[in-house]
Amino acid sequence: MSRSWWVFLLYGLMAIVFGLFALFQPQATIWVVLMAVGVLALGDGVVSLLSAFRKEVALPTWLLLVYAALSIGFGLLLLFQTQAVATFVIWLLAAWLIVAGLARIVFAVQMREVIDGKWLLWLSGAVAIGLGVWFLFNTRVGGVAIAWWLGIGALLYGVLQVALAFYMRKRVVRVVG
Repeated sequence: MSRSWWVFLLYGLMAIVFGLFALFQPQATIWVVLMAVGVLALGDGVVSLLSAFRKEVALPTWLLLVYAALSIGFGLLLLFQTQAVATFVIWLLAAWLIVAGLARIVFAVQMREVIDGKWLLWLSGAVAIGLGVWFLFNTRVGGVAIAWWLGIGALLYGVLQVALAFYMRKRVVRVVG
């Protein structure tokens, strides 16, 4: 395994490149991610459809056919109505943030006698509600925010993978050398 350090280096560098792309081209990042999921869903649907006619499959044929139809439909929707799907996902995110924010505020009120620092719960609830409302009326901003989080996550992952690769390479030199 330690001789495969270069694989971790390659993954790390690819993650860093993707992270930078996501940070500097957020709209394109969301489009690429949705298209990739669309292709995967379409492929999964086709494989499931073909599997429905094989005798060795453990699932009932009707279930595979329903799953195949949903996967193919979802894949085609993602591939040909990408903007509509992206907007819908941002609306779902916005609704979730608003509900989560309200839940935090209600929890803070209910726990006012029990916990210190309840103002932090209030604040986190208010921030979540504000962000949710903002995403609701600015779907493009929501997509950009998601892309930025993907980019930051990919950068962190990439840096850790590169560090692991160099650590593993150093161990190979010690073991072999």
